[in-house]
Amino acid sequence: MDQTALQDLVRRFFDAFVSGPDCDERLDALPELFIPQAVIVRTCGTEPLAYTVDEFIAPRRALLTGGALTDFREWALDGRIDVFGDVAHWYGAYAKEGRQDGVAFTGRGMKTIQFVRTAAGWRISAAAWDDERPGVVMS
Repeated sequence: MDQTALQDLVRRFFDAFVSGPDCDERLDALPELFIPQAVIVRTCGTEPLAYTVDEFIAPRRALLTGGALTDFREWALDGRIDVFGDVAHWYGAYAKEGRQDGVAFTGRGMKTIQFVRTAAGWRISAAAWDDERPGVVMS
């Protein structure tokens, strides 16, 4: 039961980042996956940048709905879920593709998503990611 609920949260998290129809609705639903105090951290070879849920969603909404980024999607490749009592963790690879200003691109990276069990069910308490780049390549 826990594995199914957690895998559904991972899927819903990645499904939110798809440009095109219904993008706003998916992004509007994204905060309900998180606890209010959740933190999301981008590394990607720079100084880590931590976001609140709203700070994380706002620039991605602008990118996904602004018209310069089209045909974008992001998805989990594989991952592992570990559960102990009321805490859980997903660590896995992901991929992305799209067109930025008409130029096609692809990318891959690793994400970590931590969960806590709440009265309303499992919610994301933290997430962090790093993307492939020169010197940091997934095997």
